[in-house]
Amino acid sequence: MEETLPQKLPVHLGIIMDGNGRWAKRRGLPRSAGHAAGAANFKKITRYCASIGIRYLTVYAFSTENWTRPAEEVSALMVLFRQYLDEALRDFREDEIAVRFLGDVSAFPKKLQELIRETEEISVGRTGMVLNIAMNYGGRAELTHAFRTLAQKVKDGSLAPEDVTEDTISSALYTAGQPDPDLIIRPSGEHRTSNFLLWQSAYAEYVVMDILWPDFRPEDLNAALWEYANRSRRFGGV
Repeated sequence: MEETLPQKLPVHLGIIMDGNGRWAKRRGLPRSAGHAAGAANFKKITRYCASIGIRYLTVYAFSTENWTRPAEEVSALMVLFRQYLDEALRDFREDEIAVRFLGDVSAFPKKLQELIRETEEISVGRTGMVLNIAMNYGGRAELTHAFRTLAQKVKDGSLAPEDVTEDTISSALYTAGQPDPDLIIRPSGEHRTSNFLLWQSAYAEYVVMDILWPDFRPEDLNAALWEYANRSRRFGGV
């Protein structure tokens, strides 16, 4: 599959992993089965991205709004997260993938929080692709957190109001030190940002694909990469 890739690849790729529930419904399965299929596909696509030279991959796994889903579905997702983080502790080590988490993980069960910390700790020093997993993440919540952090610095006197710039705001985000996403892929055919990387995606290219996430293949990713490569990114210029 690598021979079909364009020369121009995004440095930072974002994916909104959407459509698990609809995938399960079409097959007469419980929504939890769709999430399990989506989680398995996440691991496959992550490894593929690492193999073709993507430097940063950010995936939207659980939003701040997902807590409003039925309690049974949320509980099944928590179990699934624990299972896949256990596997990631083993599997991603072989691929030198460094795992980071974006969002307020303090809301998760204690055991899951411990796995999140352990996953990040063993990633220190890895030189491969950086994988950002957005969990209990929302773009507005991230900006609120960043603004509160900067406001406290102004209050403490360690930051002057006139020194609050786009760069200082970026440095207070969960993605501090990382480049903004070049391309964001939205499987499932929906045409909305869903509160994902609102600040960072100001000039990202979006590719919407009418494919439910569990069915999203490396070939589909390649097609999105070709569409990205054929676009002219002017960043507001001519």
